[in-house]
Amino acid sequence: MKNNDYSYRPLPHFLTISKSKIEGIGVFAKENIDKGTDLGMSHVFDSRFPDGYIRLSLGGFINHHEIPNCKAEIYNNDSEIGLVRHIRLITAKKIKKGDELTVRYIINILDNPNWEFEYEVSQ
Repeated sequence: MKNNDYSYRPLPHFLTISKSKIEGIGVFAKENIDKGTDLGMSHVFDSRFPDGYIRLSLGGFINHHEIPNCKAEIYNNDSEIGLVRHIRLITAKKIKKGDELTVRYIINILDNPNWEFEYEVSQ
């Protein structure tokens, strides 16, 4: 493989990282994205790490939401790199250009239990 045959991108070309109304920064659509689109790997399981996984760019910046527009799915194989247990993020509905991508995960008890309703209204 020649160096110009492969170029690593931390996120797919249709995603970007920007300021989030949810928390700090988040992952946003640079164009419309169809339902069922595989966004790529977010985490790779590896018992040598304290939490048991390596968080990749997508997993490091996507924010939690109780009504997410993406879902996390666990896989044991990848078509390009072979056997590797990992999490992939898949869009659960059509995403509009400019929308923040979210996934449901447990983070901690929030100081403001109404933050998600306030976020929905502000979108």
